[in-house]
Amino acid sequence: MIRLLVADDHPVVRDGLVGMFAADPDVEVVGEAADGAEAVRLAMTLRPDVVLMDLRMPGTDGVTAITDLAAAGSTARVLVLTTYDTDSYVLPAIAAGATGYLLKDAPRDDLLRAVRAAANHESVLSPAVAARLMNRVRTPAPALLTPREHEVLTWVAAGATNREVAARLLISEATVKTHLLNIYAKLGTNDRTSAVATALTRGLLPPPPPD
Repeated sequence: MIRLLVADDHPVVRDGLVGMFAADPDVEVVGEAADGAEAVRLAMTLRPDVVLMDLRMPGTDGVTAITDLAAAGSTARVLVLTTYDTDSYVLPAIAAGATGYLLKDAPRDDLLRAVRAAANHESVLSPAVAARLMNRVRTPAPALLTPREHEVLTWVAAGATNREVAARLLISEATVKTHLLNIYAKLGTNDRTSAVATALTRGLLPPPPPD
């Protein structure tokens, strides 16, 4: 019997998942969590074999929860189930210790097989995620941003103007513009919006908070 914990902030999604797994004689849903912090707390108490983890949740997100579970010594295998397959979600989740990564449009049978595989300490990736990781490995790594360039881009992503960035970092607007030109060159972009979008896709910036 596989002991499963379901973590998702949408009650309808949780109910659907719980109902689906309740019909499987090999799976017992031992708990439900509405956010990452609750998932960690329940996982440490209930000791599930597998945690089915959403990523974008209010409060503690899925990646933070995966990191916290690993730090706490949890033996549960974490299987991510989300709607997002960009590098800014996939790479941090896998780096944090996720056993597998599936999208919410996965067929029921694929999801059941993935839970069984995770319980057996096997890695499971959706085809889209596997293709993205393969492409990531085969694509030459982009030039790394310097710490200052990363600071500038982080403030730009937050909506700050060049003047505001300069004031916050105690540098001149001309220096901010120079940093932005370097950032554009390294990311292969031509403007602020595309630079931020590219940085998010490549995991150079943290994903935006949940809606």
